Amino acid sequence: MQRMTLVMAAVVAVSSMAAWAAEPKAAKAPAGPPVPVAPLDAKLVAQGEKLFQEKTCWSCHGKDAKSPIMVDYPRIAGQNQPYAERQMLDIKSGARATGQSAAMKGIMVLVNEAEIKALSHYLQSVREK
Repeated sequence: MQRMTLVMAAVVAVSSMAAWAAEPKAAKAPAGPPVPVAPLDAKLVAQGEKLFQEKTCWSCHGKDAKSPIMVDYPRIAGQNQPYAERQMLDIKSGARATGQSAAMKGIMVLVNEAEIKALSHYLQSVREK
């Protein structure tokens, strides 16, 4: 009797999971208001483009910042400047230590805060196509 109850419970669980999987998924909620794009400094964009090459950012994120060498690495082209700057500063300080940030930690010792600002201006200037 107890065995029959367990078998029935398993059948109900499996059929419930199958029914749930077959249900149409709800559409994603619309995104909130667009994040304002920070104004860019052309001088910092030019410096950042040079630094992207010199500091070997391209070796992981791709020469265009759109084609990373590994699926796990982010496409950083077009990233919002304040966000990119904050992420790099947090990785450098150790405040961000999750995901791929461990790989970035060793690289971030090669850049100072002014260079991070320039890199973030450059990244925002590179648009995804």
